[in-house]
Amino acid sequence: MRALLVGNRGDADAGLVGARLGEVGFSFERNEREYPREWKSLAGVDLLLLLGSEWSVYWEGNEKEVAAEADLVTTAMQRGVPIFGICYGAQLIAHALGGTVTRSHTPEVGWHVVSSTAYPDLLSGTWLQWHYDVFTLPSSLQSVAANDVGPQAMLGRRVFATQFHPEATLDIITRWSTGAGAVELSKLGIDAKHLCEMSVDQVASQAPATARLVDWFLGEVAA
Repeated sequence: MRALLVGNRGDADAGLVGARLGEVGFSFERNEREYPREWKSLAGVDLLLLLGSEWSVYWEGNEKEVAAEADLVTTAMQRGVPIFGICYGAQLIAHALGGTVTRSHTPEVGWHVVSSTAYPDLLSGTWLQWHYDVFTLPSSLQSVAANDVGPQAMLGRRVFATQFHPEATLDIITRWSTGAGAVELSKLGIDAKHLCEMSVDQVASQAPATARLVDWFLGEVAA
């Protein structure tokens, strides 16, 4: 089975989601968002995985790349290729299918609580967040998790996406928290070292939840 990952150059790490997919037999190919002319096609692809990004879909200057990824989403849907979106990936799906993406009044960075009445055992809990935008749902998708900031997960026919980061490993969080990331966190009043330290236990507790989420996606959404 083949999974096609879409992510930015240098930050296309599928983390815990990729690890679980690998355990059940998926191999991976990657499309770098910056170079859509070099992208691999969907031919023979069994799963499209859209990762997070520092980008926003409404930025000036990346319109062509956003349009190319939106086209990839709609093409995958037309062909029945299952789609799993994470953070920016969720926002891109919303944008591609007629929803909106705007700057959020409340950025979510760090570990935040998510609630779900539709799938409480799968989605309710504390998940890693790192975003400044919020999306509205397209008419073809339904909200299955949320919090006070906005939608946190959406579901449709062979499509599932989360605003939070179920893939987050300690390596990913540490990488995001160094250099420019540490400066970003400081501006938000978050200590990078403390975030990494507290993430050790958080990641350990959430890893089984991510595995269950991937298994559910494969068995109930992608099937």
